[in-house]
Amino acid sequence: MRRFEPLSRRTFLRGMGTAMALPSLEAMLPTQAAAKEAVKATKRMAFIYAPNGVIVDKWRPSKTGRDYALSQTLEPLKEVKDHFQVISGLGHDKANHNGDGGGDHARANATFLTGAQARKTSGADIRIGISVDQMAAQKVGSNTKIPSLELSCDRARLSGNCDSGYSCAYQFNLSWASASTPMAGEANPRLVFERMFEDRFAGLDDTKRAQHIRYHRSILDLAMDDAKSMSRKLGRNDQRKLDEYMTAVRELEKRIQHAETLRDTLPAGKKPSGIPGSYKDHIRLMFDLMLLSFQTDTTRISTFLLAHDGSNRSFREIGVSGGHHGLSHHKDEASKIKDLEKIDRFYIEQFAYFLKRLKTTPDGPAGSLLDQSMIVYGSGLSDANRHRHNRLPVLLAGRGGGSLNPGHHIDVDDTGDTPMTNLYMSMLDKFGTPMPRIGDSTGLLKHV
Repeated sequence: MRRFEPLSRRTFLRGMGTAMALPSLEAMLPTQAAAKEAVKATKRMAFIYAPNGVIVDKWRPSKTGRDYALSQTLEPLKEVKDHFQVISGLGHDKANHNGDGGGDHARANATFLTGAQARKTSGADIRIGISVDQMAAQKVGSNTKIPSLELSCDRARLSGNCDSGYSCAYQFNLSWASASTPMAGEANPRLVFERMFEDRFAGLDDTKRAQHIRYHRSILDLAMDDAKSMSRKLGRNDQRKLDEYMTAVRELEKRIQHAETLRDTLPAGKKPSGIPGSYKDHIRLMFDLMLLSFQTDTTRISTFLLAHDGSNRSFREIGVSGGHHGLSHHKDEASKIKDLEKIDRFYIEQFAYFLKRLKTTPDGPAGSLLDQSMIVYGSGLSDANRHRHNRLPVLLAGRGGGSLNPGHHIDVDDTGDTPMTNLYMSMLDKFGTPMPRIGDSTGLLKHV
């Protein structure tokens, strides 16, 4: 049998200004002991935010336990039902006004990963708290090329007055490196792609970047010689995995290029800068970038703001012409509630797409990427019509390397006020980055 030298997990395919990380290969795990160590070292953590709450009656399953039936909103997740858990009874007290008056949408975003009360200001003196993802990144981020990956479908805003006297920084950012430093999410897939794989565009303006893209065409063209050389040193299974990976990267790059082609046909001032015209396509492209970042161990921690709370986006592609925020204050009007049910389901369909892709993406001896991940999906509001921040809609997907217990619906508190940060405390503990406290946490959340 032909034997090859083991590869480092930090092996890259290189070309001019390109450094492509690789997925897990058998050649990176030469011994059973090394394989077990790799499994311990590669858990992933992600937080995905959907805006404006949900229609609670259509979200919450009627039964708890393992034999619960998926609700109408959650039905698109049926193929991965055994790979996530529905967690009811969590709340964010610090998203309530607590004497600060209006601003529930800004507080919903700001509090979601911090569990802290945002200082009410539209000036430079913003103050909230460190978010759970950044607590983890501070401990393990140095092990990967990118300590944490922040994604969004909204362009970042770091200043200005957005909601009843609250800074836009609160409403447009999930991740906070410090009490006053938001980690802005990137909405342009091209820039995310370049950050993950390329070094040659650092410091270039848009015009020079476009010139380089047209000249070099594809990062795979730059890395292909290295890939061919490496493939000759790999076993048959690893050769197949490398080919599948390169094909997936090529397809992702083509999708980004397609969006840029559309941009170049539009008049000046109306160009979407590589962002797909379809919201669904934009979401799925960002999910695929997150998956690729996990698959290649480019990062192990990510956040994704699907849209900022208070977003008034319309959803004409699913037959909803009204703005989301406007509809969320439905005042019990049946037609508006029906439209909101469609929006809630739309977001869950995109999440289902992501989980299915994670489930079918191998991660060496650890199983699938979904097996190694812990992924929160939720909102900082439950009933947006009444601006309620308790009984939040929360899903926790993945097995966390065997540390999580998916496949059931649990209700942790009849009042719906158990701090959401208790879930984060448990996640950090299982992730190997325990913390004494997060925001308003009171302890670990059991049974997840």
